[in-house]
Amino acid sequence: MRSVPELSLSREIASQLRVIRIQAEPVAVGPSSGELLEEMERLGGALAARYSGRAPAEIEGLAPARELYRSFHIDPTHTRPSSEALLRRLLQGKPLPSILNAVDLCNLLSLQFLLPLGLYDIEKIQGPVQLRRGLAAESYAGIRKEAVSLEGRPVLEDSVGPFGNPTSDSLRTSITTSTRRLWLVIFAPGAFPRSTLEEYSRTAREAIARHLSDPGAGVVIESEIFP
Repeated sequence: MRSVPELSLSREIASQLRVIRIQAEPVAVGPSSGELLEEMERLGGALAARYSGRAPAEIEGLAPARELYRSFHIDPTHTRPSSEALLRRLLQGKPLPSILNAVDLCNLLSLQFLLPLGLYDIEKIQGPVQLRRGLAAESYAGIRKEAVSLEGRPVLEDSVGPFGNPTSDSLRTSITTSTRRLWLVIFAPGAFPRSTLEEYSRTAREAIARHLSDPGAGVVIESEIFP
């Protein structure tokens, strides 16, 4: 695997969260396979049946993501973790969007873990990356959004500027059909069990190998849990 950007957590927030960073290359990004679409449909149906008629506050699986947000003084009923937004979509009877296989897989894993995930093209990341607290009035251009507010949120930043957070990623580092190297980042609260994160890491790596492998080259996948 070629060199990848370094990741560090600022001291200010290191006790408030844990993240898994998974890097994979080369990946083949394009339309989702029938197998991946079937997995999404099965999980979506199972979650809709399990949680139908329940408010987000009554769904125990959403508690860790909400705990993460509250630790940053963010109201999760106003600014929702991406995982909760996806689940709410299902419970409203809306289908999951099908965009690209890497994005669809990210959404599938976010629903499976009920934790927010970020997905980034490594080639669009410049220099070392720090996870820090967003500054007042800080924002970036989002995917299908003009501006994503970052104030107070956990934010991934490279030498160009911020590019990711647990609610919505930036357009600058987004995945396209040209992407061959990617980061998948899973965000969890600081008290989240490391053993569970290790299990999630294995599940995500297996899913990437199954759904995103380049047929001609296979895929090399590495992961790390911080801190």
